[in-house]
Amino acid sequence: MTPHRPHPSRRIAIIGAGIAGLACARTLRQAGHDVAVFEAEPSPGGRMATVQTAFGGFDAGVQYFTVRDERFMQALQATAPDVVRRWSANAVRVLDERGRVAEAAPPAPESHWVAVPAMDSLPWRWAEPLAAAGALHLDTRVTRIARDRLSPTRWQLHTTGHGDEHLVHAGFDHVVLAVTASQAREMLQFSEQLAALPPALAAVDVAPCWTLMLAYPNAAQPGLHTLGPQWNAARSTHHRVSWLTRESSKPGRTAVERWTVQASAAWSREHERDDPARANAKLLRAFAEITGIHATPAHAEVRLWRQARTLVPLGRTHLWDDARGIGLCGDWCIGSRVEDAFVSGLALALAMDER
Repeated sequence: MTPHRPHPSRRIAIIGAGIAGLACARTLRQAGHDVAVFEAEPSPGGRMATVQTAFGGFDAGVQYFTVRDERFMQALQATAPDVVRRWSANAVRVLDERGRVAEAAPPAPESHWVAVPAMDSLPWRWAEPLAAAGALHLDTRVTRIARDRLSPTRWQLHTTGHGDEHLVHAGFDHVVLAVTASQAREMLQFSEQLAALPPALAAVDVAPCWTLMLAYPNAAQPGLHTLGPQWNAARSTHHRVSWLTRESSKPGRTAVERWTVQASAAWSREHERDDPARANAKLLRAFAEITGIHATPAHAEVRLWRQARTLVPLGRTHLWDDARGIGLCGDWCIGSRVEDAFVSGLALALAMDER
């Protein structure tokens, strides 16, 4: 016998397969709704991304995450207990402009977590049920949202995919934008029959971030276990760099000496239009100044995240327009943390299911 549902099942399109989109999709699917997730990239996860190279992987976006909301912990324990591990990043150093330790005491005790064997392992785990059900469309960019021509009360998505393939996915009761704040603004502005931007969304400000990835395979020599400083992670006051991580110190990673360097929000915004080679050179110079490592890396690669650190958040967990059936969620609603993305996606899904 089919259990009674307080609300009828609905067909819902979710644009974006980052943590917010996946949390929203999983919650709605568990509540009995028909969910389809569309992701422009070839893999889920958003900034929980891993770049694979011949020297090992780099967590190019999110470096670690914390767990403060009990619902987030419950979700991790229920779905990915073998995928998340504690990382000894509690001894994070705070460095001055010259790379000297400016703050010897560690920050307030709090577990730092990473996914193993790479940061993108968690979003892939959460995406598995969606992929198995044929509800995950990767490499599919949504270019426009419009009313369904055959059913004007519903929505259709215009997409591009492999080989510039153009498809229309129709018949959705609701649409969720689980994308960056700037992408959400653009979709709402250029899609048909949508209301003007909510003032709170227009005020959201998210800074970019340049990320530098370095590999030093020659450091793995007899008697030389690490290269440079003897710490695994540091926050920096250097005008170019805000964060450094020894990737090989994280659990489940290969032993090749690898560093991920993330630029400050101010420097990244000032140099957002730099070409990759110039950004690479400037950040490599700053890395040498901070760490004292002047050796030439065997691998040096940069990536620009155009929406990375939330400076002015939305100030609420999500946006939901019940009259039009359009919802917005993302870490930028609350902050920049992985948990912020999870809470935002969960809160929107619960609000939609209660409707």
